[in-house]
Amino acid sequence: MKIICIGRNYADHISELKSATPTEPVIFLKPDTAILLKKQPFFIPEFSNDVHHEVELLVRINKIGKHIDQKFAHKYYDEIGLGIDFTARDLQTELKEKGLPWEKAKSFDGAAVVGNFLKKEQFEDINNIDFSLKRNGNVVQKGNSMLMIWKIDALIEYISKYFTLKIGDIIFTGTPAGVGSVKANDMLTGFIGETEMFSIKVK
Repeated sequence: MKIICIGRNYADHISELKSATPTEPVIFLKPDTAILLKKQPFFIPEFSNDVHHEVELLVRINKIGKHIDQKFAHKYYDEIGLGIDFTARDLQTELKEKGLPWEKAKSFDGAAVVGNFLKKEQFEDINNIDFSLKRNGNVVQKGNSMLMIWKIDALIEYISKYFTLKIGDIIFTGTPAGVGSVKANDMLTGFIGETEMFSIKVK
């Protein structure tokens, strides 16, 4: 399986990082080795002094597809989840300044938290899903899928122009504002609405 991530999909996050607003979705990939194993802590890697949390809604693909039209995209997933795209911000900044790819900063071992998934039928509107991240009990990120620049079905159409989507592939749909550094002994807890989707200890 592959993990397909979308960057710069919330205007408030683009502003906080002082990034340029893209004219089409920004795509990068994580290997399956980036997935943090269940019930394991996240270890801050030795090559970074500034790892940030980025909470994101996840979409898990349930059928193979290529060149998927947006109006049919809903047929290719039936679950919505929550996760974290851990980012070595200091390393990413260095790579961006050199015009180099981001993978070293975003695709290292453990950099992808994949929490629980909920059936799509549980949501009245896929484009109106509240989600949040708490750090040590305090809300640090809050988002809603209505604020995505490119909504889920539009992302599936766009991604599938370039990559065949296969069963089990996961799309990280972008993070809202509020990203910040994690420290040893932090506890990160993610929610869709009031439902806890994951809880991660940082070491």
